[in-house]
Amino acid sequence: MSALTREVIFEELDLMPLWTRRELLEVQATEAANEAPAELAPAPEARVQSVLAPTKRHVTVERAAEPPAPQALDRDSRAREIALMDWDTLQTAVASCTACELCKSRSQTVFGVGQPDADWLVVGEAPGAEEDKQGEPFVGQAGKLLDNMLAAVDRSRKENVFILNTLKCRPPQNRNPDPTELALCAPFLHRQVELIKPKVILATGRFAVQVLLGREASISSLRGKLHDYRGIPVVVTYHPAYLLRNMPDKIKAWRDLVLARKTLERVGE
Repeated sequence: MSALTREVIFEELDLMPLWTRRELLEVQATEAANEAPAELAPAPEARVQSVLAPTKRHVTVERAAEPPAPQALDRDSRAREIALMDWDTLQTAVASCTACELCKSRSQTVFGVGQPDADWLVVGEAPGAEEDKQGEPFVGQAGKLLDNMLAAVDRSRKENVFILNTLKCRPPQNRNPDPTELALCAPFLHRQVELIKPKVILATGRFAVQVLLGREASISSLRGKLHDYRGIPVVVTYHPAYLLRNMPDKIKAWRDLVLARKTLERVGE
C-alpha cells in the first residue's frame, strides 16, 4: 500500500492526524533545512558567536558589611568597661576622663551630689561656670531655685535626692553640648542611674531628655505625663535656669514636681 493510499484510507476512517515517530520528524526537518536557500541559513560564524555570546542576567551582589570604625569599637569597649564599675571606681574614672576636648578647658569634673541610695534622682544638663568652680551641680541662682522647688515637696539634696548633670564637664562659654560630648559622657550617666536605683527621675532640660529618653521633642510636649527609662518612671520638666528667665512657667514646673511626688508615693517610698 502506497503512502498516499494509506493516508487517504486513514482519513476516511477518521484516524487523522497521524502520529509520526520523533526520529522521522528529525530526518524530515534536516532534509528541509538542506533544501532551504543558502541566504536563510545562519552563517557558521553567527552560530558560533550566538553560542559564545554571554547571556545577560540580573545578578544581585551582596556586599559584605563594612567593619566598624576603630573609634566606634573603642567607644563601645569603653562603655562596656564603665558599665562594670562600682561607685568609687566610677568617680575616679569621671575625675580623670579625657575622652573629649572638654577635659582641656574644665577646672574640674562635676560628678554629682546627694545620697547614692536616694529614691529621687534629678538630672540636669551641663555644668556652668559656678559648677565648674565648685565641682557640684546646680549651684548659683538656678541651684537655689531647684533647692526651693525640692523643699516644697519635702526633698533635699542632703537627705533623699541625688542630683547630677548629663555632662560632667563644662562646655566653654556655657555653650550647648554637642552630640559627641553627650555620647561619650552618657555611659557615666547610665551607670550612675544603675547604681543609685532611684524610684523616680526628674529630667530637667532638653539634653537630659535626649540622653535619658532618646527624644528630641520640646519640653512642653513631653511634660505632664510619665515616661520610662529602663523601667524607672521619668517626669520631664523645665530646667531651673529656664524658669529664672520665664517666671510664668514656674506653675507648670510645680505641677511636674507634684506628679513626681505622686509617682514616688505610688511605687512606694
